[in-house]
Amino acid sequence: MATSKLQALWNHPAGPKTIHFWAPTFKWGISIANIADFAKPPEKISLPQQIAVTATGLIWSRYSLVITPKNWNLFSVNVAMAGTGMYQLSRKIRHEYFNEEQQPALAKE
Repeated sequence: MATSKLQALWNHPAGPKTIHFWAPTFKWGISIANIADFAKPPEKISLPQQIAVTATGLIWSRYSLVITPKNWNLFSVNVAMAGTGMYQLSRKIRHEYFNEEQQPALAKE
């Protein structure tokens, strides 16, 4: 049973013998780097970069389900990209617009 499943994966049109497997696999590096940046202070987060990461994740998640054959590896990495990008955007927006520490300083000026 396990052999037949491995054989099916190996021979799949988006399997390890194709670029359709390896490109999304290496794309996981972007999501992992974004997760590592969760420890970064919000003022160091790049708004344009995180908008691009989020938009890429959302667009390609949809595309990966429309193409034939469906590429679940591409779908999962792009959902992760969109999720980490949205989280980073929320951190940046909260810091820029809803930061309690900045408001008293502005009121004093």
